[in-house]
Order: sequence, then structure tokens, then C-alpha cells
Amino acid sequence: MAFAAAGKRVLITGASSGVGAALALALSGQGAVVGLIARREDRLAEVLIGCQKSSPDSRMWVADLADTAAVGPLAIEAAEALGGVDVLINNAAVPKRRAVTALDPASVEAVMRVNFFAPMHLTLALLPSMLDRGEGLIVNVSSVGGRLGIIHESAYCASKFALCGWSESMAVDLHGTGISVKLIEPGPVDTEIWDQPDNDDPIYDGPKFSAQEVAAGIIAALSSDGFEHYVPDMKAVVDLKNADIDSYIAGAAGMARS
Repeated sequence: MAFAAAGKRVLITGASSGVGAALALALSGQGAVVGLIARREDRLAEVLIGCQKSSPDSRMWVADLADTAAVGPLAIEAAEALGGVDVLINNAAVPKRRAVTALDPASVEAVMRVNFFAPMHLTLALLPSMLDRGEGLIVNVSSVGGRLGIIHESAYCASKFALCGWSESMAVDLHGTGISVKLIEPGPVDTEIWDQPDNDDPIYDGPKFSAQEVAAGIIAALSSDGFEHYVPDMKAVVDLKNADIDSYIAGAAGMARS
């Protein structure tokens, strides 16, 4: 069965652009009440206007998820305003394209705060109410970079590997509780993540998928019984790496040198 969005209360981070905005517009168009979280108020307000055309009770919160101390209280505030959260979609992320030899600890910690610690805080704040109801859906949008070490992206990959491990172990702990965990691993998506200040130019110059395509894949995953979803399906690449990690590292290093 397709995911029944009508009447669901869905909290989405990183909702001002890209996949988050596409998810918000698609789910509100299917009747969900969406709560939107992002930093950029003007962009977020534009998305909210689009959502409220079909879901007038949708709301938004302007917040910087790097401020991890404020994330838990924000989740509780959003849940109270929406009358509860049925689906939490941890989508917000920041890139960091820089060779490990040029990284400093503060940069790595900044990436971890947004890409891993914020989802953790949001989840732990909302989990008790989901457990009380005996139902809920936690969707963590990681990346193929959560299963593959990508050239010049050690900080980003560390955060996404952490999100993958957290999701997998959480799915084990919550098995049989009525709380479902979905791990989403998008490949290259055509969003602003490729053109960010304080990042090296990307080495990858291949095809990219639209935010709308990836959002549609995520929504399809919501009705699946499976835990892990590659959107688009790049699992074969990960399986190839796992079969011979040394060859993968040598090949990826060769790409960097060329």
C-alpha cells in the first residue's frame, strides 16, 4: 500500500530548499500537515505558502540546527503546535568538501552538529510520545556517503556514517514497538549542496537526480517494510566496495590524483 499521508503530522528539517522542500510540498499536497524547520526564513516562508494551499494547518520554525542545545526544545514546541508528530524526517545536512589534511577539528564538529547530533536530539525528544502512542515513523536521510568514503569528504562522510549506524541500531532497539525507522541513502542530487562557500570544488561531475525524484523515492520508501533505501538505487556500488575495500580505496585515490 502507498503511504497514507492524509492527516499525518510530518516534521521535516532542511525544508527551505532541495529535497526537504520537495518533500514538504509533495506530502502537504497529499493531505499531510507539515512542520517545516530550516535556517532561511524567507525561503522557508515561500515553501510554507505552497504547503498551506492544500494543508492550511502546516507551520514553520526558523532554527539553526547547529545550535544543538535548542534542538530538543524546538522538537517539543513543534509537536505541541502540530498536536503531535507522526513522522519525523531528519533531512537537513551541510557539506564539507575538503581534504583531511586541510581540515581543522572545529570544521568537523560543525558538520557533526547539523548532520548527526541534530537528528539525534530531535529523535530523542520525540521518541517518548511515539512510544506512548505505540506508533511513529523516523526517517533519517543519510547519503551514499554514509556507506562509501568519498574523496575529500571525510567530515561529511563521518557524519553520515554516524547517522547510518545510529539508524540501524535504533531500528534493532525499536523492533516490535510500533516505531518504524527508515534509512534513506540518496546518490548525487541536484541541489545547492554542490555550490557552497567554504568548500572545495566537487570532483564529481556526473549526472545528478532532481530533488523531486528523490523526494518521490523517499515517500515510496515510507510504505515499504524495508529499513534501508537507496534513492536512486546505488546499492551495487556499495556492495562492490564492501567486496574489495582495498581496491575501492586505491581506485578512489587514483580519481583524486587525476
